[in-house]
Amino acid sequence: MKLTAEHKKRLLLQAADARMKTVELIYRGNGGHIGGDLSEIDILVVLFDYMKHDPKNPNWEERDHFILSKGHAAEAFYVLLAEYGYIDKHDLEMYGRFQAKLGGHPNKKINGVEANTGSLGHGLGLATGMALALKMNRKDNRVFVLTGDGELAEGSNWEAAMAASKFRLDNLTWIIDRNYLQISGSTEEVMPLENLKMKIEAFGFHTLVIDGHNLDEIREALETRDPSGKPMCIIANTIKGKGLYCAENKAEWHHKTPELEHVEQMRKDILAYKRSLVG
Repeated sequence: MKLTAEHKKRLLLQAADARMKTVELIYRGNGGHIGGDLSEIDILVVLFDYMKHDPKNPNWEERDHFILSKGHAAEAFYVLLAEYGYIDKHDLEMYGRFQAKLGGHPNKKINGVEANTGSLGHGLGLATGMALALKMNRKDNRVFVLTGDGELAEGSNWEAAMAASKFRLDNLTWIIDRNYLQISGSTEEVMPLENLKMKIEAFGFHTLVIDGHNLDEIREALETRDPSGKPMCIIANTIKGKGLYCAENKAEWHHKTPELEHVEQMRKDILAYKRSLVG
């Protein structure tokens, strides 16, 4: 279903705020995986708007499940969790400090976090197991998992993909944040992935390639379910560091703390962007 103009504007404003809050969080906390945080935000904003979930009842049995497999990009996830009321916004201010509740990777002690992640290559396997259990229990809940593209060098992803296809887990949607960069450089130089769509289709997934910053395309892809029972994969082409112009498409911003001048410039850019949206 196409987003209405008002709905889309609301999500665009939410994404802009989330980008700014994520950069501020990393600046105050003196560190974070800023590049991958900023590439995933549009996906997270649309996903949280689309999923069945209840912040007042995080363990609601009818909820959809989300796993951030690329757990190093937790800061943007925290911003969304705070926005929806899963965690106290005060916890965001404590990020990076001694005895802070929020660490560099998601932890199940935090409301809204379904699994501890950070060691790459685990999320798709966890999501596959969840989806299989839901199928066995005749539940309609869906499972969404977001992986990085550099993460796909981990062989466990492909074992999980085989299992998801074998068990026809059409309640599973695997989203890949395809920003083409990882900590040591271009994915295509470190460990080539292309033709990624063909590879994933060969593992039995119904696979879509979208613009990971186009909210309409993200929403339409999330709504898609294969009628023949295949699990879904969404390859979302994104820009690493999206919105922080000094960081865009630069591998050195995989993990980096912005300077105050970067934060102030982004505040100006985001304010101008929001003004353009509201007219």
